[in-house]
Amino acid sequence: MWYNRYMDIIKTPDPRLRQKSKKVNHITDETREIIDKMVKASLDWEKEHPYELSAAMAAPQLGINQRIIIIRDDLEDKENKSFTALIDPEVIKTEGKTNKDYEGCLSVPTIYGLVPRPDKARIKAKILDGNEVRIKTTGTLTRTLLHEIDHLDGILFIDHIKDDPDAWFELDDKGEIVPIDYEKRVKGNKELFPNED
Repeated sequence: MWYNRYMDIIKTPDPRLRQKSKKVNHITDETREIIDKMVKASLDWEKEHPYELSAAMAAPQLGINQRIIIIRDDLEDKENKSFTALIDPEVIKTEGKTNKDYEGCLSVPTIYGLVPRPDKARIKAKILDGNEVRIKTTGTLTRTLLHEIDHLDGILFIDHIKDDPDAWFELDDKGEIVPIDYEKRVKGNKELFPNED
């Protein structure tokens, strides 16, 4: 089957990252295979990026047009390699203050952004056994889940900051986040925004 072969994380400007994903509805063996591939791809990526943690992933990042995300069970600990899958996740509501914090993405290499997001959210989803869960989130968990659910709608974190010249950063070779030149590296960059005029 197609999902048994090794799968690479796709990167901008791949048009598949801009498609809206389809609902899963019924969890099957194929769903489980996809989730296993997502976990493997996340951990493989992390091995090659010593300064970074693979916190989460959405199925479209493997070119799979389904509403599936995985999120690490401990967002602070690289040694904990377990993930939870959320299927057909939906944001019920967001609330609280809007805060800016750094976000990166496996599909947007080297770039980081100071992205504004609400501090709290309520999310519903199915877990792998088919049961529906409702999650109240705050802080980093909110940010991470909203970032991944955006992927399912063809939205990348860079879309939230495309007109903010001060929001753009990159990881240097020492693992430090440093500002980048918006005019030279971002404005009009077809790798980041292929559909912009």
